[in-house]
Amino acid sequence: MSNQVISTRQRIINAARSLFATQGVTETTTKQVAELAEVNEVTIFRHFGNKHGLLLAVISESPVFQELDESLKIQASQPGSVHQALKNYCEDRLQALEKVPDLVRSVVGEAGNYPLENRQALGRSLTQANHYVAEYLATVMEREQLHTHLPADKLASLLNSMLVGYAVIEFTSEFHQLWVDRDEFLENLVALFLKGATNSTSLGESISTEKVIDLPANLVHLILQRAKKSGLRDYALIYILFAAGLSASEIANLERSHQINNANQHLLQITQGTPRQVPVNQWIMGKRYGSYTRNPLTQWLKSRKDEHTALFLNNEGMPISEEEIQRIWQILTEGLLTPEGQQPAIEQAQQTWCVEMLMKGMNLEQMSLITGWNLSKLQPYARRSKEKLALEQAIRLDHKSKQVNRES
Repeated sequence: MSNQVISTRQRIINAARSLFATQGVTETTTKQVAELAEVNEVTIFRHFGNKHGLLLAVISESPVFQELDESLKIQASQPGSVHQALKNYCEDRLQALEKVPDLVRSVVGEAGNYPLENRQALGRSLTQANHYVAEYLATVMEREQLHTHLPADKLASLLNSMLVGYAVIEFTSEFHQLWVDRDEFLENLVALFLKGATNSTSLGESISTEKVIDLPANLVHLILQRAKKSGLRDYALIYILFAAGLSASEIANLERSHQINNANQHLLQITQGTPRQVPVNQWIMGKRYGSYTRNPLTQWLKSRKDEHTALFLNNEGMPISEEEIQRIWQILTEGLLTPEGQQPAIEQAQQTWCVEMLMKGMNLEQMSLITGWNLSKLQPYARRSKEKLALEQAIRLDHKSKQVNRES
């Protein structure tokens, strides 16, 4: 097909899309389309057969369907949680629909006037698009090892139906109170979809077996004080456990080049597992530990005279191992007891950081991106952060009551 033919065909589609959107499909004639596209009317018939064949081309080549297959393949190959993958897809489809609101209104309002063969052709286009979405859902759910009650094609059709329903309501009605905005609709849709579509029993079991036991502030600061007395290396090590929420394995794999810091931020690049960046917090459990450019980690690195690329070294000057980090933790926490009467475990440092971040205002989706964990693993942390916030509120109310009684 020559470039001239492609150009002519596209001009016809562009003209039809404009007229369908502004005056409706029924009121638009092929003669009007031909005039706007600056072609002979017979050219339209040669390319599309009739007006409704042209409508089918307008719909199938709209942003909603165009390059959908390749776009979903690219998205499916990118790391991230099922929650984020679903939200990305839904957001992309709604943004595509929002580019042609008048066309959506016209198609919905006049669909009953279309010939049977064109309605069948439109149905085939929708089915093909649904097939692409089903493959996408199957890929991301297999990656997260989620088992579903329904096959992927059925899940895709339900998801797409809800997205189209949203678009129809948004484009055809005003002042409804079904949702605050698109973001709220998407969050609720994805949450409902994951809750209803996935195996809720297995998800519930994984949540209930994940026990979160964060450490109290006084114990955290005591461990940091012990580490400071032990030396710059140990102080920086314990600092990263509580300030960045990393595991011993992730810390052992850090290199000097993975540190990104300036006056406004301090980040660490994680290459193990899901590649991501994590913040190095300066405030830990209500107490500040330096600044972005001067803190236990930067002080440790400044003191080093070696050429090793590893961020942490052992006592022999070699890259530290996960086992050595755990041994240092055991020594620094010896004789200390948690409220449960146990010696603090190194995993509790990461749990403490995660709960603190959620209490500061991070949502689960953001935490999933920073930790590389899926949402089901983060649910117990969300519950624990809410428990602590409730306790803090109860204490504040008690203090307020005490003050009122004094004044009275």
